This record gives sequence, structure tokens and C-alpha cells, in this order.
Amino acid sequence: MFLPVRTLRRLAAAVAVLATVLLGAPPAHAAAGSGYVRLAHLSPDTPAVDVYLRSGSGAVEPQTFRAVAYGDMSRYLRLPAGAYQVAMRKAGAPASEQPVITTEVGVADKGAYTVAGVGRFADLGLRVLRDDLRLPDPGKSKVRIIQASVRAPVLDVAGGNGAKIANGVQFATTTAYREVNPGKWSVRVTPTGGGRPSELPCTLGAGSVYSLVVLDDDAGGLKPELHVDAERQGAVPLGSVATGAGGTAPRAPLPGALTAAAAAALITGALVVVLRRRSRTA
Repeated sequence: MFLPVRTLRRLAAAVAVLATVLLGAPPAHAAAGSGYVRLAHLSPDTPAVDVYLRSGSGAVEPQTFRAVAYGDMSRYLRLPAGAYQVAMRKAGAPASEQPVITTEVGVADKGAYTVAGVGRFADLGLRVLRDDLRLPDPGKSKVRIIQASVRAPVLDVAGGNGAKIANGVQFATTTAYREVNPGKWSVRVTPTGGGRPSELPCTLGAGSVYSLVVLDDDAGGLKPELHVDAERQGAVPLGSVATGAGGTAPRAPLPGALTAAAAAALITGALVVVLRRRSRTA
């Protein structure tokens, strides 16, 4: 039994309207926006810790990072804008145990933050660093210094050619970002007032953003490490999507609204075909 042509036409029009509405509808969370958070352990005499990240609104599954050791820095997590709690417990301690330290971080739309355990263990604290991931001009690179060396409480950072990057950087502090010329560098880190320098051969990409973290090494010297915060060629910022396991989410299926819209569009197309066939045989 066939439906009347008039009924089929009305049904096709209704389905087409539904498809248009659903395709144009933004995701439910789009209005809140999203930002980026990464976690770091930068306290030289603090043992490894388990780091917990919890959403105040429950918008994201709780994140747990196990056995985070001195010098470790995670990739960025993309998180919905909102309030989050970060807590550190001794590595292997049960989640019910009182945290060693906690802090709150408010994630703004398009904001980026590094939450780091800093200082000596006796006065350990969690500090929220605001990361400036705006890309510099293509002819420049942008770099800052995160000072996490207790052996050199104050240090100077320069290029191998003597080009100054930062002077007098004190332990457990972070400098502002500074624009420098891109290319191959030999970054030299020297304790202020004299001492054995450490050098890090590296390449600063044009139009990219970096954090140079200065650590204590096992041999009694300094260990500079260069972290890419954002780069012109690739993801801006670098980081993974937050999942319950703290890793990279697999490619997501079509959102529900988009799937429904696609189905509606297919139905509309089928009805149009039926109408044309009916018109030809009428």
C-alpha cells in the first residue's frame, strides 16, 4: 500500500527541516568553551607522587597520573572550561588518603595552564602557571625559563654566542616569555656568580613557543630540558584530549545530533527518489 504523493511530500519536507536544524545545532558543551592543563613535578627533593585531577562539575572523568617523578611534565589535557582540583599523594597511596597538597585551577576558554609542584619538600606547594601560547611572528621563537634547580638557587640563561635570555632567575620561579631568533641554539645555563655551566644543543622553530625547564641532574650538575608548548606546524597547543585513563581519546564517532541529521538526510533523499518514481508512473 502506497502513501499518497501529497503525504510523502509533506513528510519529506518535515524530515528536511529536521536535518537542517540538527546539522546547525552546536554541541551542548560548546558555549562553555575549553582550555588546556598540564601537570609537572618540579620539586627536587620530593619523592614520586600520584597526581589526581577532578572536575568540580563532573564534566570530565577523574584523571589519575601514577608515579610522577621529579622533572616529569605531562602533555596538555584539553578540558571543558570550569573549576578543577589538583591533588598530590605519595606514589602508591590509596585515593582515600589525605593529599600531601591540593590546589584549585580555574580553566578559562582558550586558557592554558601548568600546575606544578614546586619548592623543597619541607615547603612544597602547587603553583598554577599561566601559559602564553600565542604564537609569535613567523620570524621569531618564544621561550621562558622554569627554574627547578636547588643546586643553583639563582642562574643565568644565554645562548652559546652570549645572547642573553634571562639573568638572575631564582629557584621555584618562572620568567615571562621572551622572543628570540629561531634556529639552532646552544643554550647555556650558569649559576649566577660563577659555577659549572650546562649546555643544551637545541633547535627553536620559527613561530613556536617553548618552556626551558632547568633541573638538577644525578651527577651533581644542571639539566636543562626544552619543552614544546605550541608550534606553528602542528597542534596548538601540543596536548592530548582528556579521557578517563588520562590518555589520548580514540577518534570519536559522529556526535548524536550529527548522526541523527545524517540519518534524516538519507531518509529525505530516499523520499525524494520515491516521489520522483511515483510522478513518473502517475
